[in-house]
Amino acid sequence: MSQMITDEELDRLLHDASPARTPRDAKPDAEAMAMLRRIMATDPHPHRVRNRLIGLVGAAAVVIAATVVGVSVLAPAGQAVAATPHPLAFDGSGTVRDTVSSAQSALAAVPGPDAPERFVRSATWSFNVDVDRAAARIVPQLVTLRWEADQSGEVTIVDAEAYDPSDAAANAASEVTSSGTVSMDLDMAPGDFATPVAAEPGESTDELLAVLRAFGMPDKPSAFEMVTAISSLLEQWTLTNTQQAELLGLLADTDGAVALGASTDRLGRPVTGLRVTSGDSAASDVVLISLDTGRIVGFERTNLLPDDILPEGAVIGYRLFDVDEEFVR
Repeated sequence: MSQMITDEELDRLLHDASPARTPRDAKPDAEAMAMLRRIMATDPHPHRVRNRLIGLVGAAAVVIAATVVGVSVLAPAGQAVAATPHPLAFDGSGTVRDTVSSAQSALAAVPGPDAPERFVRSATWSFNVDVDRAAARIVPQLVTLRWEADQSGEVTIVDAEAYDPSDAAANAASEVTSSGTVSMDLDMAPGDFATPVAAEPGESTDELLAVLRAFGMPDKPSAFEMVTAISSLLEQWTLTNTQQAELLGLLADTDGAVALGASTDRLGRPVTGLRVTSGDSAASDVVLISLDTGRIVGFERTNLLPDDILPEGAVIGYRLFDVDEEFVR
């Protein structure tokens, strides 16, 4: 007979599977609580369907990020079982320095934003669990964030057609087929968007290091800690090519990254990858770099330590940036 695990147990297991640095008993600040109340009031999947989110950093990320999390809440003898997409496969070889150098050359050769923009359009893959029916579906979503210097703005999430997590063909599709369902349309008043960097980031090494530290990066970061901060920054800002090239140079100068070769992301774009691993070896992140533009266009997080919910190799986070409307039918 199947046994339902409690929300508290599920949250504990998800927390233990996540390499986030925030202590479990840390108290959210007033801004985070106010934003959380607004988000909860606009739940796009009320009652039976739950969106599990892990590895997020702060209230702003809760607003604009949806991560892939595989969870079965009903299983024999109370054991939870995960079912998530397979990680991307990479071919070829190379070094981190060569990968970054090629990306920087592409960035210098192609056009990009004239200035950093408070606008991000991204695609995410969220894992929805229907508790009553013990069923799970992956829902690709198009997330559009616009905000202003006064920290007002809006975030809109449009659901794409859902599919079964074991459907490899659908998972590899190069388009996101819109369902026409807007699952979130949140207006933020001035001051609501709780960002650590409201002013336009600069382009120098020192200026970008200061920005990354504002997003939680320590003074002497590992490659994984730097990638975590870069990901958080790109969730809020579309950067110039010069800024992207500088970030890649900083990552190349930090120990811990491994070059993976070439692949194709879930929107059909040719990419190369750099893998970084958390300090506790619980998870790894792959930085996806466009072979066409040199820009950082996505991140894939993979679980490395199997537990009661997540097997080794499970994809627990997937988000793509620089998403054009052409990918959405």
